[in-house]
Amino acid sequence: MTAIAQTPILYSFRRCPYAMRARLALAASGQSCELREVSLKAKPAQMLEASPKGTVPVLVLGNGQVLEESLDIMLWALTHNDPLECLPASAQHQQNVMQLIAQNDGPFKFQLDRYKYPNRYPGEITGTQARDAAASWLYELNQRLNGTDYLCGSRRSLADMAIAPFIRQFAHTDSEWFNKQAWPNLHAWLQRFLNSEAFAQVMVKYPPWTAEQAPTLFPPTDVALRT
Repeated sequence: MTAIAQTPILYSFRRCPYAMRARLALAASGQSCELREVSLKAKPAQMLEASPKGTVPVLVLGNGQVLEESLDIMLWALTHNDPLECLPASAQHQQNVMQLIAQNDGPFKFQLDRYKYPNRYPGEITGTQARDAAASWLYELNQRLNGTDYLCGSRRSLADMAIAPFIRQFAHTDSEWFNKQAWPNLHAWLQRFLNSEAFAQVMVKYPPWTAEQAPTLFPPTDVALRT
């Protein structure tokens, strides 16, 4: 594990899937950071100074470098330490993982936004149309999970951590509809994620950060395994 000179600062929002996957990777790496939970209605000036675009997650490193993209944060954390071997082991494996993440972050996220927030996109496709368009990829994921617990093999990988928070968001938009779909492998994969210690770690609730409060270290060490 490469030594980190100073504890990084992570600006995060508990329910944001991008921030969630960044926290998952940080927790998997064992990299401690100061967690600053953000109120999206009152973003702290310190975060906006570091990252004027104003979206989470933002990781400020001890040397002043700022990482503003969740995937960059994940790769930074796991490159420093990867005890669970979440990173791809070969160039071919890496290509497969990055293709899956690109599909999630591109076409699937496009449809997810229009499914979950149809009023934000007037004049475009309906929420039902977006749901059905996104469902074709979920069917592919269900097929990919046939005979395996994870998206890229027998253990949780970068792909699972990067994608699961978005599938969770999709499922919760209309859980009754989602649960009726003939996707038993995908349902089991998502439930495994929701029952995991990793998910429990990253979903601990914290009040919005203020400059006056004592630092909150992440990941927490007192979260029991959820079974």
